[in-house]
Amino acid sequence: MSEYVSPVPMPALDAAAPEIYRGIYGMPMFVTVPTPDLEASRDFWVRGLGFVDLFSVPGRLTHLRRWAFQDVLLVPAEEAGRLPAMSVGFSCVLGQLDQIAERCEGLVAGCTGGPREMPWNAIELTVVTPENVRVVMTAAQPLDPDSAQADRIRAMGIEVPRG
Repeated sequence: MSEYVSPVPMPALDAAAPEIYRGIYGMPMFVTVPTPDLEASRDFWVRGLGFVDLFSVPGRLTHLRRWAFQDVLLVPAEEAGRLPAMSVGFSCVLGQLDQIAERCEGLVAGCTGGPREMPWNAIELTVVTPENVRVVMTAAQPLDPDSAQADRIRAMGIEVPRG
């Protein structure tokens, strides 16, 4: 096995997002989201958040994916109005944040917050989906290992190798 298995590119201002992986694999992690309306939820996640419909079982399940290991299963809610509030984070690249915010706001006005700079050297956009899922899209920023920002991150206990 390769030492580097993540689909997330190294942080850079011009980092390119990887292609959506459409292969089948044993999922090491996935999120299951109950929804009262599978089609409306699928539409928001695909058009707003940039997922693809990997496959669907009509009325039972929609398997969504962005990058490898970013899988979401939409399932019918057992009771409308009793949906659990939950939060999940997905990696993205800096160049995607504004586009995701614009698309999501075009679908559901007022559903986004940010993007905002975080102390761990990332920019985050928060999106609340129609199912009341708090999705945090996180883009790492490039980091000069000899900068004051790198020193602040080290002070938080995060290892940043020196250049």
